[in-house]
Amino acid sequence: MKSIALALPLSALLLCAGATAWAQDADADAQQAFLKQLNFREGDFNIATANATVHVRNGFHYLDAGDSRKVLEQLWGNPPDDSVLGMLVPDEDGLVGEHSWAVVLTYSDDGYVSDEDAAKIDYDDLLKDMQKEMVNENATREDAGYGRLDLIGWATPPRYDASSKKLHWAKELAFDGNAEHTLNYDVRALGRRGYLSMNAVADVSDLERVKTGMENVMQMTEFNAGERYADYDSGSDKVAGYGLAALVGGAVAAKTGLLAKLFVALMAAKKLVFVGLAAAAAAIKGFFGKKKDPQ
Repeated sequence: MKSIALALPLSALLLCAGATAWAQDADADAQQAFLKQLNFREGDFNIATANATVHVRNGFHYLDAGDSRKVLEQLWGNPPDDSVLGMLVPDEDGLVGEHSWAVVLTYSDDGYVSDEDAAKIDYDDLLKDMQKEMVNENATREDAGYGRLDLIGWATPPRYDASSKKLHWAKELAFDGNAEHTLNYDVRALGRRGYLSMNAVADVSDLERVKTGMENVMQMTEFNAGERYADYDSGSDKVAGYGLAALVGGAVAAKTGLLAKLFVALMAAKKLVFVGLAAAAAAIKGFFGKKKDPQ
């Protein structure tokens, strides 16, 4: 490539550079025009589907379901997904740029998730099981023409706060062809009839900034009165067929009936491309990833 560049006249090099700069400027203008269409809000918002409230503050703004889907589908190129309930966007990092990330809210009404196994879970053993399963899946992925997806380990080990009934952890993932590893930070808030999921994806190098942000996010969400974990009625309420280990296990837990909504990302030029949550159940069978160009 260097020899080809040296063979070009200076005028051609300047023209190429000018075209590249113009394209970048045009892209930046388009992004800013897109962002101006969004209604970034703060305050308290009721998430009716989840019977929960989000108290938006501490350096974040809120996008409703419609605007969130615009970001996921139009800005970040995801498939359509009507399970998305909203999005929390950090003011400092925003939706575009080198350190951009956001928190996507979804809800599962599978029923009351018992936390009786909280003190018994060996997360090191669970990690090994998850890694083994992912290795086994990779053989099928590669046969189908897809790149590898490897679980490197915990970026932040799972931790369950029994008082707030919130479970959080972060995984470090490696996508085939991407030098930068991916951070998948998950929070599950347990309620009477299911759980609220708060999922963020970023470069693993941004772990500390995302971790700090997610600590604030966990304090912003709560279930409404009558719908909290303590309001569970054993005589009438539906019970989920899994515990906390299954929430963390993801694809492993799918074997026990949990169609885990794994939230992962492909990283390209620092731009997030999220995998739609509605497609996650099918993705467990079809395996995540972007199919390689046969050429």
